[in-house]
Amino acid sequence: MACPACEVQELNDSFAPADAGIDPQRLREALADADLRVLLMVLHQLTGDRRWISDPLLPRRDVRLIADESAGFDEATQRLIRDAAFELLSRGVPSPAIARPDDAKILEMMSACLGEAVDPAYAPMVREDMGVADGDAHWSAEPDPDLLQQSRVLIIGAGVSGLGLAMQLQRLGIAYQIIERNEDVGGTWLENRYPGAGVDTPNLFYSWSSQRNPHWTRYFSLRDEILGYLQGTATRVGLREHIRFGTEMRRADWDEQRLLWRVQLAPTGAAPDAVCETLEVRYLVSAIGHISEPNQTRIDGMQDFQGPMFHSARWPDRLELAGKRVAILGTGATAMQLAPAIIEQVAQLTIYQRTAQWARPTPELRREVSPAARWLFANVPFYAQWYRFTLFWRYGDGLLRFLRKDSQWPHPERSLNRVNDKHREQMTEHIRTVLASRPDLVDKCVPDYPPYGKRILLDNGWYDMLLRNDVELVTEPVSRFDADGAVTADGQHRAHDVVVLATGFSIAKLSARLDIRGLGGRTLAEAWADDNPRAYLGITVPDFPNLFILYGPNTNLGHGGSAIFHAECQVRYITRSIVQAIEHRVQALDVKRAVHDAWIAKVDEEHAQLIWTHPGMSTWYRNQHGRVVSTSPFRLVDYWRMTHEADLDNYRQLTVQEGADTG
Repeated sequence: MACPACEVQELNDSFAPADAGIDPQRLREALADADLRVLLMVLHQLTGDRRWISDPLLPRRDVRLIADESAGFDEATQRLIRDAAFELLSRGVPSPAIARPDDAKILEMMSACLGEAVDPAYAPMVREDMGVADGDAHWSAEPDPDLLQQSRVLIIGAGVSGLGLAMQLQRLGIAYQIIERNEDVGGTWLENRYPGAGVDTPNLFYSWSSQRNPHWTRYFSLRDEILGYLQGTATRVGLREHIRFGTEMRRADWDEQRLLWRVQLAPTGAAPDAVCETLEVRYLVSAIGHISEPNQTRIDGMQDFQGPMFHSARWPDRLELAGKRVAILGTGATAMQLAPAIIEQVAQLTIYQRTAQWARPTPELRREVSPAARWLFANVPFYAQWYRFTLFWRYGDGLLRFLRKDSQWPHPERSLNRVNDKHREQMTEHIRTVLASRPDLVDKCVPDYPPYGKRILLDNGWYDMLLRNDVELVTEPVSRFDADGAVTADGQHRAHDVVVLATGFSIAKLSARLDIRGLGGRTLAEAWADDNPRAYLGITVPDFPNLFILYGPNTNLGHGGSAIFHAECQVRYITRSIVQAIEHRVQALDVKRAVHDAWIAKVDEEHAQLIWTHPGMSTWYRNQHGRVVSTSPFRLVDYWRMTHEADLDNYRQLTVQEGADTG
């Protein structure tokens, strides 16, 4: 396989700004491709001229996923804005008149940019995301080097979250190490390499705020480019020397006397009785995420099937699909990416559907970022930050208010409220329009539950593909396999050469898959028994001192947003907690039970009003008892605020010297 990191680095180099300054001809060409709402914000920040955020130069409100670059202006106004930007930038990039806008100014600019009033709560969060305010953890005084070494952190997992935490620990000078079971970084992006794998959040938003990449080739990048970004960042920032690849954690025990974790490590795949190495660390961080353990599908006769049968996250090397009869079990996000990507290769594609999925038309999904737009991201001050903000707004919190149950709504069986019902009509119309020639497929493809009850998918040609003669959508469940195919519940046999299990991931245990033993030797699996993972802020668990969890319970995003943004909130909270503990010479933090329980009650109370507790459907967001354990019920701005400061009064604070609780 080609080296994704190398390809991205070559791309970065090819678009690097020239030392000689801005080429006027290239600037003129690039401005022709500029998003004008973004360009207006650039002009205002560079010049301070209020003209650029006032009538008649106020963009029209646009709720599309990728907004119209013209911002609703006529051609004469578009030309005026571009000419002004050319006149300003062709003389060289000026010192900005507004280098660091305060809350009031950023709020004014956000509202002008979007064409709508913005809640003031977003101002400080957006300032930090743009890099004009610093929200990271910092030392109040020069830290004691010995304390930094004594406060060593072990991170389990070198995916997005683990790498994000490592970058911040490295900046603070706190000793850390990552163990990773695979042979490279990337986590789920390393493991999921099935054809068509990619993001469903624009990657200019699905990226670390501190590690911007202006050189994405697509607005929704495929797996190799995302993986290249992660691997390239790990190399450039110097994280690799702190990572032990091909290593897994066998067990972690909390030492109640010495207030540290004793962690047993072994090579990945070593025998159960292999001799383990023991590592002692002050802090243990689980960064294994939600979607790292494939669901173990069990259907009679699976062992009898003679062809390749595998989970989509375990895609085999050198798998040949040309001319093969391929079956896919599942119609979730993976299947919707995979099937259109392989349809031109296979002889026959059979898709077994358990539940119909809502999908919205997304013409932008395959859209490439033009070289001109990449040049703007790389060379024009503030352009990338404001463009990222526009994506944040469309993929962020705007939808959540429409996912609340309306007790007066007369049609709860199909939708939650008036707006949710409108979304249902729009997506149903899309399905009916594309599948107009096949009423039988319409019946199979229109879900019987409210939109957003399950993860909304992005139609990348899925419905068009279903119209092909070499594609069959089967809604009868598979009852058993035999040597050369599958038999459905109606007794029909279909022959297959390859079977792909696109059946999702096991998320019920989350970090409890790891053998972690806290106070009194109680395991995390015992604390989360009965399929019920819980953690304060999704990060800390009572009786498990100095254990932090990244991408933990109730931190998945079901209403929109970026998992990387959420991870950055958690990283900020963890690093601020550790910095405060070191500065106060506290060796261990154990979240108070009352604080934890109050948080869980708040989560459950919010979810009781939201779509994911809607009856009459199943979703992997909920456990077997119907409690939502995966998704967050809060706006991004609310979670940002909740995790922005670490209040150690919420924790029992333990010290070895005193041998007692100081909190």
